[in-house]
Amino acid sequence: MAATRKKTIRKKTIRKKTTAKKTTAKKATRKKTTARKKKSTRKYSKAAGESVRKEMDAMKAGKLRSGRSGKKVTSRKQAIAIGLSEARRSGKKVPKKKSS
Repeated sequence: MAATRKKTIRKKTIRKKTTAKKTTAKKATRKKTTARKKKSTRKYSKAAGESVRKEMDAMKAGKLRSGRSGKKVTSRKQAIAIGLSEARRSGKKVPKKKSS
């Protein structure tokens, strides 16, 4: 008795060729830096921070008023802006105001 082998027929899968090109993302080459750490410098002086703190205290006490209209300031951001502008006026180290 001879062992009969069955032949299995493999179907070939046909892949459709795509016409669109694949985009290859280039990796940004980054220079390797040594272990040197850049020393950061203060952007705002301690005196400028003190003037902002003073304005915040005045706002919390309900005594801070806006310049032209004289209305009571309730916004934290507005109190900080007033403190920084006063620091600029008095010549303390504060970055320049961003122009829009």
